[in-house]
Amino acid sequence: MVTLAQRIEELRTARGLSRPALAAALGFPRTAIEKFETGRQTPTQDQQNKLASYFGVSLFYLRGETNDTTQMSDWMDGAFLDEPAPVPAPRRAAVKPAVAASSGGEGGTMFDAFLTSKKFQEALRTAVLDTLRTPEGQELLTKAIRKELANRQK
Repeated sequence: MVTLAQRIEELRTARGLSRPALAAALGFPRTAIEKFETGRQTPTQDQQNKLASYFGVSLFYLRGETNDTTQMSDWMDGAFLDEPAPVPAPRRAAVKPAVAASSGGEGGTMFDAFLTSKKFQEALRTAVLDTLRTPEGQELLTKAIRKELANRQK
């Protein structure tokens, strides 16, 4: 698995930039990129956003969580279009597996227990809030609010 430090170095060298040149281009302290690449310091969320934006990659790619460089906004841009979403063809109902007694409670599955755990909910909340704080997230919120206000005026 590729680390954030390795990914920053890989992207920087692919562009033919020195560490100080990249730091200057992003408005970071002169030695910041060196600290990021050596693992002595982790970039803040804002710094990660700037790096990802500068290189034109997703945060997931920058962090080494995926090898897909596409931006999250690419698939989210169509989320609030005026056209209705296409209706998928109906599928046969899946057969529910038997629930084991140790699966997390009455009639629930292990996945249900996972979804209701406080740690998962907090991690999901943090991820959503971090995403909504990005320029792309702000744009999506603006579109959603405008659409809702337009619907209420009808």
